[in-house]
Amino acid sequence: MRNYQILVVEDDKEIQELIKQFLMTQNYIVETASDGLEGMRKFNKQSYDLILLDVMMPNLRGFEMAQMIRKQSNVPIIMLTALEEEQHQMKGFDIGIDDYITKPFSFHVLIRRVEAVLRRSYDQSTDNHLVFKEVHVDCDAYKVYVNEVEILLTTKEFEILQLLLQNEKKVLTRERIIEKAWGYEYCSETRIIDTHIKNIRKKLDIPYIKTVKGIGYKIDE
Repeated sequence: MRNYQILVVEDDKEIQELIKQFLMTQNYIVETASDGLEGMRKFNKQSYDLILLDVMMPNLRGFEMAQMIRKQSNVPIIMLTALEEEQHQMKGFDIGIDDYITKPFSFHVLIRRVEAVLRRSYDQSTDNHLVFKEVHVDCDAYKVYVNEVEILLTTKEFEILQLLLQNEKKVLTRERIIEKAWGYEYCSETRIIDTHIKNIRKKLDIPYIKTVKGIGYKIDE
């Protein structure tokens, strides 16, 4: 079994240590940082499989750190924050994070979220390709190409695109997309899907992802 390496960036030392110890009981390898600048220094020195990132931190806030990471990597990011407003969640998904957990949270729920994101990011048990017009998706390697040029998507964006391609010309409701892409009951506004779709459209620059008003999305010519 692979020992995943996780970077926890959290300025509250007590919460940081609790998260570290709880993850280590699940056999994860854990590094910690107490602010965004320290987190970026560690991120630039070595490779991690997942980043747990607090939002409100000194020196460099979580949103800014996430933006810096996304310019060079699609490593999964789960944000931890006391900011419950929908606008903050949407901001995180606009940047390209993979999940969002509000404080206070159950450590058992945290582990489930971590497991779900890692499973969907690194499970390569399937070996197949999806092709639609100039779009080519390598499901085994989690890579997307448009006209043979690789396009960097976040894990969640990849899964949503994959789901649309697997259901070509079928309309998928926002609720169905959340159920399939997240893999667990996700208590949040379905508008999160709209944000991810917007990001996918912008990155791929293709006209095939159609909005079905009041229902959801489909991929069609």
